[in-house]
Amino acid sequence: MLNPIRFLFLLAFMMTCQLSYSQITGIILDETDTPLEYATAVIHNQDTNDMITGVVTDAHGRFEIKHLKKGNYYLIASFIGYDAKTINNINVKHSNQNINIGSIKLSPGTSLNEVVVKGKQATVTNKIDRQVFSANEFKSAQGGSGIDVIRNLPSVSIDGQGDISVRGSNGFVVLLNSKPLQGNASSLIAQLPANAIERVEVITAPSAKYDPEGKAGLLNIITKKGAANGAYGQINVKGGLPSIENYGNDKAHQRYGIDGTYNFRTDIWNISLSANYQRNDLGGRREGDVYTIIDDVKTQFPSTGERSFDETNYSGRFTVEFTPDTTNVFSLGFFAGKRDKDRLADIVYYDNHAVSPADSDNLLYTFQYYNHNLRNRKSDFALGSLDYDHTFKNTSKLSTSVLYEYTLLGGPTVNQNLGYPDNSILYQDEYNTNDNPLHGIRVQVDYSFKPFNFGQLEIGYQFRNLDHTGDFIYERRTDFNDDFTLVPEFSSEVNLIRRINSFYSQLNGKQGHWNYSAGVRLEVMDRELTLKDKANTIDETYNYDFTKLYPSASLQYAINEKTNIKAAYSKRVERTTTFKMNPFPEREHSETLEQGDPELKPEFIDLVELGINKKMKGSNSVCATAYYRNTKNLVNRVNTIYNDTILNRIYSNVGKAKAIGLELGTELKLAKNWSNFIGANIYNYAIDGSFDNKPVDSKSTQYSINLNSTYTFWQNASLQFTFNYLSERVTAQGEDSRFYSPNLTFQKSFFNDALTATLQWQNIDMGLLNTNEQRITTYRPGEFYTTTNYVYEVDMVFINLSYTFKNGKNKSKFIESEFGKREF
Repeated sequence: MLNPIRFLFLLAFMMTCQLSYSQITGIILDETDTPLEYATAVIHNQDTNDMITGVVTDAHGRFEIKHLKKGNYYLIASFIGYDAKTINNINVKHSNQNINIGSIKLSPGTSLNEVVVKGKQATVTNKIDRQVFSANEFKSAQGGSGIDVIRNLPSVSIDGQGDISVRGSNGFVVLLNSKPLQGNASSLIAQLPANAIERVEVITAPSAKYDPEGKAGLLNIITKKGAANGAYGQINVKGGLPSIENYGNDKAHQRYGIDGTYNFRTDIWNISLSANYQRNDLGGRREGDVYTIIDDVKTQFPSTGERSFDETNYSGRFTVEFTPDTTNVFSLGFFAGKRDKDRLADIVYYDNHAVSPADSDNLLYTFQYYNHNLRNRKSDFALGSLDYDHTFKNTSKLSTSVLYEYTLLGGPTVNQNLGYPDNSILYQDEYNTNDNPLHGIRVQVDYSFKPFNFGQLEIGYQFRNLDHTGDFIYERRTDFNDDFTLVPEFSSEVNLIRRINSFYSQLNGKQGHWNYSAGVRLEVMDRELTLKDKANTIDETYNYDFTKLYPSASLQYAINEKTNIKAAYSKRVERTTTFKMNPFPEREHSETLEQGDPELKPEFIDLVELGINKKMKGSNSVCATAYYRNTKNLVNRVNTIYNDTILNRIYSNVGKAKAIGLELGTELKLAKNWSNFIGANIYNYAIDGSFDNKPVDSKSTQYSINLNSTYTFWQNASLQFTFNYLSERVTAQGEDSRFYSPNLTFQKSFFNDALTATLQWQNIDMGLLNTNEQRITTYRPGEFYTTTNYVYEVDMVFINLSYTFKNGKNKSKFIESEFGKREF
């Protein structure tokens, strides 16, 4: 029998020997710095090439190889679809040595020449906190903008005004390559070429790591990047054929563009240059009818005429990235450009008349006139960013980012009421313009580490400062020979300063079949709005400050390899823009003044969702997510009567809103060469509140459907049909009609895929459908009624050519506007 003392001594000796072995740690990432789960790290003896041991990475791409003896080793990191990477000369000199390899970035596979394996990339990938959509699958978007990409996503719908909604709400935030932006979401996405987008991540219940802004969540747009050393270049040229239907518009509409990217990369340097020019006009008309009732006098003014858009964008971007070693990355970026957009509305009010009493045919007068309305919006901007990332020996990571932006926003609106049919008669000529310089700063620090074996901890701080000043001038004359005179009650200075300090802590982990995430974000906001009018009768300051916690949590359970269920909660905020808080009226067009509310409160949102994802045979899959969204301080655009022929459009807090919905998505391959992706969102929406001391009570069930069907010919040609449908929707004072758009795209590549030609037929109508038109109706019984049918151009044909030359992959990393585009 073994002596107890000797047994304890032997046990202690064995434990000591066990603890004396060294270990190697590191993290494996892809080219976008996204952790690769289930990547392999294998250790070999450098002298004999014998394999010692190997491990797979966790959900955060981290690995630990323990119990290594003294010796010389090399490590091979690999993952399916990526080139393996070897780390040589790993020297274990003594016991208890902890060696941190740092970050190992793997490149997409480029080394196989003899064997080519082709397969279709999945359109959608589901993760614990997001759905990931491959932009390459949406061929109808190529040559267009980011809007043409995201309109295919199940959560997303776009109406006739071009407003983007996620699950029925236009309150969402855009991330570019996982960096938060504060610019206007629609404008930002419209500025991004579709050819540059690799994938879009829809994060409907974001964690505390992300800024809480956006009641519908986040859209993370990932641009195309590669990781192989060498040079890469791409030129895209797009042209639109002449309009088939011009709607009697004053000018022929032009659509063309060119964009180019050049990237050069070595192990240390990554330099990217990009420039683009886009001309994108859109023809159309509007048909409207409005009446007001004041003191039992009903004034009605039906109208018809042109409503078209001319838009020009051009910009340039430059980024340089310096990676001196595996633990440090420095990045410097600049972005500058110009944007110019005209909206022309030449409208004939052909039967302006009044009756009294309001319900009688007792005609008081009849009148007709012609309204020329041209609204121009310009945005000249320049911004720069500096980023630094450091990975420590214990695999913890520090990331810092600083962004500064200067944007000059502005543009005049010309509103002329003229005689009809004699346009030489001037009844009223109004000119209002504004000059809005904006300065924005964002500073962010993030630190991630693993203090527990059950999860990764992330902590961070963000500071944002917005300084937006505005000088609004409103002038009027009644004779072409007169000078314009100032209208002081409509002319003003509006200055907004908003500072936000926020701190967050986030825990992410995985145990067995469970994935989990929980965190909280503390935000301290100070908002100061100063108003002055040119008549020197108003000089007021409105302050709004708050400190608030934003908790979040996500949980996912894998039933088996093909099925998982998940649940999530997130608290959000929707902050107000300067435009929506400016109380001084702007003449939008003949029948509308538009103004904001200086005391407008931000919306606060609670979101809960439950989902299931299931992979089926082949590449088929289905996912379903039920959600509930409760919004307090709901901001809606509402109308009041300004005078007998003008409505006052106001942004106001009207109460609360609830949405209960179900989002569905399925990917079906019905034949070898025929694949389909169908997404749908159906929800019940209810508004409960009041405005102008009158109740607001609107309820309806609304839905949207996005269909994408692709048939592949041969190996290098395909035909794709897309269909986007948005049902009728309620607003605080009315409803918007359905809106839909079918599109057809034929694509073929040449010269070993170096040249790709795309022929697009957008907004298919052929005079048989009501494609690309939507009716907007607003009313208050006994006071006013307005309905307008917006008819936009159909049967638009485009040709897009894309040529790629490369010795490596594209690794362009660009920055985007954070503040100005939101205000634009």
